[in-house]
Amino acid sequence: MDAIQQELLAQVADLHEVPEGAYNIRANGEMAGRNTTANIDIVTKEDCPGIDIRIKPGTKGESVHIPVVLSQSGIQESVYNDFFVGEDCDITIIAGCGIHNGGSASSAHSGIHRFFVEKNAKVRYVEKHYGSGDGSGERIMNPATDIHLAEGASLEMETVQIKGIDSTARTTTAEVAEGASLVIKEKIMTHGKQYAETDFTVNMAGADSSVNLISRSVAKEHSRQIFRSRIVGNASCHGHSECDAIIMDEASVSAIPELTANHIDANLIHEAVIGKIAGEQLIKLMTLGLTEKEAEEQIVKGFLK
Repeated sequence: MDAIQQELLAQVADLHEVPEGAYNIRANGEMAGRNTTANIDIVTKEDCPGIDIRIKPGTKGESVHIPVVLSQSGIQESVYNDFFVGEDCDITIIAGCGIHNGGSASSAHSGIHRFFVEKNAKVRYVEKHYGSGDGSGERIMNPATDIHLAEGASLEMETVQIKGIDSTARTTTAEVAEGASLVIKEKIMTHGKQYAETDFTVNMAGADSSVNLISRSVAKEHSRQIFRSRIVGNASCHGHSECDAIIMDEASVSAIPELTANHIDANLIHEAVIGKIAGEQLIKLMTLGLTEKEAEEQIVKGFLK
């Protein structure tokens, strides 16, 4: 891999060398490296671009890396990855996509992921988006995630996009069974004329199921953000959606929640706060010797930490 691709891998997956354990690295539309283990198998799909990741029941303490990097201008691809996680697993999945565009044609990656997490399995999933390059071509990402949690299963999903992506529309759907738990934490920062849209739909299908959707974002300059969340409680359950956004300059942020309770013991909550940086926060940091710009940067960094 060349220096640009290596930098992208470092940004989206913290990879500076070949990772331990299972991995599948995709670069410019082709497989650039793969390794499987005794408990984690990775197989190329035959009917469409993408892979199947199968994790044996009882697998614990292992990880799988599946980063994607694009360094050639004009590549546009859709990739379909399915994760089959066996019962009683406890594993970590590191994904992410980096796009370097130094040309005039748009580059785009759409990662379509499906998770089938079996009884009492536990998954931590991390996905980072990063863009670089001084070309005029756009860097576009449109991830779609479909989650199925069986009884007692749990998935914690962390998504980060804080630099370089011109347009993104993320769609996430989930079906949560009895006693299962879903936590999604996203962090987004946009600037210039960038656009970011997030759309969550979660069906609480089983008794004692829970979901916690947490979004933190910063919109600068003329960028636009839209946050949509739909939680449907069809059983005794707990659902929580939270959107906190800092708006700056001439940016625009919308938070559109929807809660539907179809059971008397469905407990559903939504919280949303959109506002500018408080003046007293700036003044406090400026009295310590920071300029206004430096103070803003410190506040934003802490907010997205």
